[in-house]
Amino acid sequence: MEQNTFIKGSLTTIVLKLLNDNGRMYGYEMTKAVRVLTADKMDIAEAALYPALHKLVKDGLLETTSEVVDGRMRKYYSLTRKGNKESKSKIEALKESLQSLHIILNSNLSNG
Repeated sequence: MEQNTFIKGSLTTIVLKLLNDNGRMYGYEMTKAVRVLTADKMDIAEAALYPALHKLVKDGLLETTSEVVDGRMRKYYSLTRKGNKESKSKIEALKESLQSLHIILNSNLSNG
């Protein structure tokens, strides 16, 4: 699926945006949100998501808290102050890239 390549390059920004909008989320909740928001046109594989989440924690952009929900331990992710700042920067950069891509895809540079 071609869009998965796009998602991989944007995964960090997608995660930061979701957390920026929702405060805190757990991994499966993020994958579900992407499917719902895109009407099942995009899917984040958990195999890609969790390494990205771990890297964001390691980089100081996310923090975790754990709670028992329905008898199971659930790890929630939320933005740190540094992550909040970085999310705004990455979201704006991705928006600019998408606008440029839109221009390219809708242009006609033929000389004729």
